[in-house]
Amino acid sequence: MPTSASHLHLIRNDTPTPTPAEEPLWRDVLGTHLRALRHARRETLETTATRAGVSPQYLSEVERGLKEPSSEMIAAITGALGTTLADLTRSIAQTLTPTTCHTPLAIAA
Repeated sequence: MPTSASHLHLIRNDTPTPTPAEEPLWRDVLGTHLRALRHARRETLETTATRAGVSPQYLSEVERGLKEPSSEMIAAITGALGTTLADLTRSIAQTLTPTTCHTPLAIAA
């Protein structure tokens, strides 16, 4: 028997999911990681920004989570910091991985 949208129910497990207020913004976590990479290399904003082809002001805003850079800008900055997008993404993913298991929503009729 076909089900209509009014008959669908969302089923969740008992594990609490974080609210949006508890989850960090991507741009904040990205900026923190980029700044940590730059500091680990003991570089100034000017040095890294010049190699990445961006202004020091822009790089500073990215590091502080004030800008949401394009994938091209992230690639340029990570390249200037001697790493790859894949390595940066893995590092950020490890930071964002919750300590408790969250299963996705399931739909039941």
